[in-house]
Amino acid sequence: MKLELKPIKIDRRLTGSSFIDEPLQQVIQFALRDYIQYWYYTLSEDESFLLEIRQTLQNALVQFSTRSKEVDWQPYFTTRLVDDFATHLRVFRKAQDRLGDREDKQRDITEELVDAFFEAEVELERKICRDVVCTSHKDEEGFLRDLCELLLYLLLPPGDFHNKNMRYFLREVLARGVLLPLINQLSDPDYINQFVIWMIRDSSCNYEAFMNILKLTDKPAELEAVKDKVLEELQYLRSLDTAGDDINVIKNQINSLLFVKKVCETRIQRLQSGKEVDALKLAANFGKLCIIPLDHILVHNIALQFFMDFMQAAGAQAELFFWLTVEGYRVTAQQQLEVMQGWQKDGKKQPSATKGLLKAAALGVYEQYLSDKASPRVQVDEVSVIKLGDKLQKDDPTPDIFDEIQRKVYDMMLRDERYYPSFKQSPLYVRMLAELDMLKEPSYRGSDDGDGESFNGSPTGSINLSLDDLSNSCHDETMQLHAYISDTGVCNDHGKTYALYAITVFRRNQDGSEECWKTYRRYSDFHDFHMRITEQFENLTSILKLPGKKTFNNMDRDFLEKRKKDLNAYLQLLLNPEMVKACPTLVPYVYDFLENKAYSKGKGELARKMDTFVNPLRSSMRNMSNAVKALPDSLAEGMTKVSDNMGRMSERLGQDIKQSIFKVPPLLPKSDIDPEHCRVSAQLDDNVDDNIPLRVMLLLMDEVFDLKEKNQWLRRNIKNLLQQLIRATYGDTINRKIVDHVDYMTSPEQVADYVKKFRDSYWPNGILAETQPRRDKSIRMRTRIAAKTSLLGIMPDELKHIIGADTTRKGILRVFDMFQHQSMNRRLVYVFLEGFLETMFPQYKFPELFVKLHSRSPRTHRYSQKLKSSSLKR
Repeated sequence: MKLELKPIKIDRRLTGSSFIDEPLQQVIQFALRDYIQYWYYTLSEDESFLLEIRQTLQNALVQFSTRSKEVDWQPYFTTRLVDDFATHLRVFRKAQDRLGDREDKQRDITEELVDAFFEAEVELERKICRDVVCTSHKDEEGFLRDLCELLLYLLLPPGDFHNKNMRYFLREVLARGVLLPLINQLSDPDYINQFVIWMIRDSSCNYEAFMNILKLTDKPAELEAVKDKVLEELQYLRSLDTAGDDINVIKNQINSLLFVKKVCETRIQRLQSGKEVDALKLAANFGKLCIIPLDHILVHNIALQFFMDFMQAAGAQAELFFWLTVEGYRVTAQQQLEVMQGWQKDGKKQPSATKGLLKAAALGVYEQYLSDKASPRVQVDEVSVIKLGDKLQKDDPTPDIFDEIQRKVYDMMLRDERYYPSFKQSPLYVRMLAELDMLKEPSYRGSDDGDGESFNGSPTGSINLSLDDLSNSCHDETMQLHAYISDTGVCNDHGKTYALYAITVFRRNQDGSEECWKTYRRYSDFHDFHMRITEQFENLTSILKLPGKKTFNNMDRDFLEKRKKDLNAYLQLLLNPEMVKACPTLVPYVYDFLENKAYSKGKGELARKMDTFVNPLRSSMRNMSNAVKALPDSLAEGMTKVSDNMGRMSERLGQDIKQSIFKVPPLLPKSDIDPEHCRVSAQLDDNVDDNIPLRVMLLLMDEVFDLKEKNQWLRRNIKNLLQQLIRATYGDTINRKIVDHVDYMTSPEQVADYVKKFRDSYWPNGILAETQPRRDKSIRMRTRIAAKTSLLGIMPDELKHIIGADTTRKGILRVFDMFQHQSMNRRLVYVFLEGFLETMFPQYKFPELFVKLHSRSPRTHRYSQKLKSSSLKR
C-alpha cells in the first residue's frame, strides 16, 4: 500500500535576524548533506525523514535562540567566565605547590600532577570532582549522552522528544558527532598554543623573551625542536651564493643562530645530566652581584618586600616598620599643616579635631615602637626616647618630630652587621635582584661584559654597513668632526622592534680633505655611551643631559621626531669646540661612537638596567612620600598597621584618621572563609569602585601572579597601585568598554560573523574540509616555545615594575603550563559549558543536576568520608 505523502512546509526563520538565519541555514544544509544524506539515500528515497529531521533541528534552534535573547550575558562574560578561569588556575597552582618540593625533578610527573589537580578540585568544590569525566572516555561519553538528552528535553517539542528512535538518534549525533570532537579540539594543548599565537599575532616576537624561555624551559624535547630548526636554517644560509654587501647580513644571521644553538645544547646537556641548578643559586655562587644601596631599597616596593622578609627573620622588623611609619606620618603631617595654613590665610577657624588627630597619631607611633610597653621595641638610646616623649607631651607635633630617631634607626640598619650587610649576603638578596631583572646568569655570558645580547656585536647588526671600518688612530686636535641626526625610523631585528637613528658624520683631516659617512645608532647605544663618558669624566654629569626614556608610544612618529631633536642637541654639545678644548681625551670616545661600525657596548643591558634603577630621575620607583601622597589609603592600612603582630595602635584611631583626613569608607571586617578553599569570586570585596568586571580582573591578577605569597604590606601596596593605575586610566570608562564589548560580541551582526567563519572553515567553498593530519612532535614543541615567547613578550614593563620581573615570568609560565595537560583542559571546558547552561536555563536546577552527574567519582566519596571522620574526632 502506498501512503499519500503530505507536503511539509519548512519555515526558514530561526533567530529572528536575517543576518544570522542565512548563513545558519547554509550550515544546516551542508550538515544534512554530508552527515545524513550520503548514507540515507542508500536506504530510501523517501525525503520526509530528512524534512522531519530538518524541522526538528530548526525547532531546537528557534527554542535556543528565543531563550538566549532573554538572558543578560554581561554577568556571565564579565564575572562568571573570569571567575571559572581564575578558580581553575587556583586549583592548578595548589596542585603544583603539592609537587613543588619533590627532589626528583627530572622524571615526568604528568600523572602525579593530574592526580594532585583533581584532589585539589574536590577540596575546593567539595561535592563535585570531574576526574572521571575528564580521564575516562567511556564515562565522558555517558556524561555527554545524559547532558544531550536533557538538552533535547528542554529544546524539542514534546512529540519529537517522546519518539525514542528520533531522540536516541539525535542524542548520538549531538554527543559523539558534535560535542565530543569539539571538546577534543578545545582541550588539545597544541590547538590552544596555536590559538595563543594567533591571538597575539599583532605583537612582534621579543628576542629577549625568546632567550628567557630557552633558559627557563625544563623540556629537552622543546630545546631539541628549536635546535633542529636552527640547524636547518644554518644549512640554508650557508648554501646561499652571496656577494657584496649582503654577506654582512648573512654573517649576522648565522652568528645569531649559532648562539641560539649553543644555548640549546648547553641547556639540554644540563637537563640530561641531572645537574640542573637553580639560576638564583648559580648567580649567588658566581659572586658578581649588583649592590643596591639601602636608601633605594627602602623606597622601592619590590626591593622593600625582600628586605622586610629578611628583617622579620632577623627579629628586627620593629626598626624597619618604625622607619616606614615615620615616613608616612611625616607626609601626612605636612599635608595637614599646609591645609591648616591655608585656612588661616583665608581667615577660617582652625579645627582643633585635625590637630588632635595628628597628635594622637604621633603618640600612637611613640607608644607602638618606643615606649616601655612596646613589644618589640625599637633599639635606640634612652636619652633620645625620653627627649621625644617630653616633646610630644608639651608641644604640638611637627612633621619632623621623629627625624632624629629615624636617622639613628637608618644608620643602625645600614651599618649593623646583622641587618643590611647580612642581607646583601643572603639568598633573599639574590631573589630580589631576580625580581628587579638585575641578575646575571653566568652560564649564558656570551661576552666579557655578561651582556645577554652577545650573539651580535651590536643592535645595528642587521643594518647594511657597506663602508670599510675607519681607522681611529688619528685623534689630534687638528681633526674636526661634525655630526647630526639626518633621519630616524623603526626597525625590526630578531623580532624586536626599536627606533634607529641615522647619523651623518663629516670629518676634516689634517691635509684639508673631507670625508662623509652615515652610521646607525639606537637609543640604548646613546644611553650606554652616555654612561661610559660620565663615568670617565664626572664633571660632564652636570653639563650633559640625555633625553629620558618613555615607556608608552615610544614608536610614535611625533615622539621620535622630538627625541631626534633632543639627541641632536646632545650631539652638538658634545662636538662643541669649547667642550673638546675642556676635555681633549673625550674625542676618542666620541669618534668611536660615530664611526661607521657596529658599536661595541661598554656597559651592557644589566648596567643600563642598574643605571635606570639607581637614577631617580629616570627610574620606575616611587619614593615613600610620593607613594603616600598618591595613595592615602596606604597610611591608615599600611603604615599604622604594618604587621598583625605589631598593631598596637587602635583600629578606631586608624578609622578616625581615614574618616577625618582622607574621607574614605571604613574598612570591612575580614571574612572567616579560608580564601584558598573557595571560589575566587567569593573574595570580592567592596572597598573598590563598584566596577564588577574590573574587580574580578584584579582577583584574576592576584591568582595568576600568586600575590598572596607576598607579605601583607607589599601586597596591599600592589593592590593600591593597581587600583590607582585603573583609576588613572579612567576605571569607569574601562568598565564601560568591557560591558560595551560584551554587547558588541553578542550583537546579531557579530553572531552572524561567527556562523560565517564556522561555515567557511568547516566547509570551504561549500565542500567539507578534510581532516587535518596530526602535526609531528617537533612542530608541536616549537609551537610551545613560540606560544610561551608570545605570552612573555606582551607583558608590559609597568607590570614588572609593580610586581617584579621574576614573579611576572613565573605567573605567565604557570598559565601556559596549565594548558599543557589535556585532561585538565577538559575540566575547564566542562566548567565553561556548565556555567553557560546554568546561565541559559536559570529556572532549571542545573547545579544540583551536575552534582548528581559528577557523583560517580570515587574521590568525592573519599573526601566526604574524610570530612565525616574528622567531624567525629572533634
